[in-house]
Amino acid sequence: MLAALREADIDRYLSLLLMPDAVRNDLLALFLFNAEIASIRDRIREALPGEVRLQWWRDVLSGQRDSEARAHPVASALVEVIERRAMPVAPLIAMCDARVFDLYDDPMPDRTSYEGYAGETASALLQMSAFLIDPDASTLSATASGHAGVAQAVAGHLLMLPISQARGQVFIPGDLLAATGLDREAFLVGTETERVTNAVRAFGGFGREHLDKARRALTGVPASARPAYLPVALAESVFARAEREGAGCLSTSVRLPQWRRQWQLWSAARRGSI
Repeated sequence: MLAALREADIDRYLSLLLMPDAVRNDLLALFLFNAEIASIRDRIREALPGEVRLQWWRDVLSGQRDSEARAHPVASALVEVIERRAMPVAPLIAMCDARVFDLYDDPMPDRTSYEGYAGETASALLQMSAFLIDPDASTLSATASGHAGVAQAVAGHLLMLPISQARGQVFIPGDLLAATGLDREAFLVGTETERVTNAVRAFGGFGREHLDKARRALTGVPASARPAYLPVALAESVFARAEREGAGCLSTSVRLPQWRRQWQLWSAARRGSI
């Protein structure tokens, strides 16, 4: 299953290799679950089948599809981790609920709505990772998870801009777009280059604010749980490149080469910080 994560989510795969050996398989199941529900939009043409798939995962997590879960490698592994580690199920079900938004092209209304979406997706994944690494320490990590998840989500959506624009999706909050003189349709057209650049930079700045808060909050998190936050160490370079590229992010990926991302993760692991 490690190869499956490498194919589905290379950055979390690289991060996983730097996390504690004792919990690596448990984290692998969690990361593969996240990859499954996060990529549903990539595998479907219409929203309804995507909603059906998310409901299947909700049923698995609720214990309603035991025989089907046993036949599904990721579901089987995840259920085993949940039972053995007494991992909370409610945040995982909430992750499925939040991913319904991905299936449609509805605009993200404002920054508060975005923080809620990120809180139930990226932040929840970080918090569950911290729980698996050190359950006791994770009780002190909720604030760090909240801010780090928003920062990570912003970085991810900046990376996805060429894809999301082609789909007609806009994750940049509506209040940020309005502040730069744009609406959803004008951003998707992308011809107002200066305003699009300002919107991209404002979105990146929003992510930076949460990254700074996450770093401050992590100082209060025991070192044992900090490896859970390794994937977030890649966010700052995304913000920097997006700020430089501006409107170019709509057509060009700002992802660094893999060797540089590996170095950033290794360096963050050695420092014990993001």
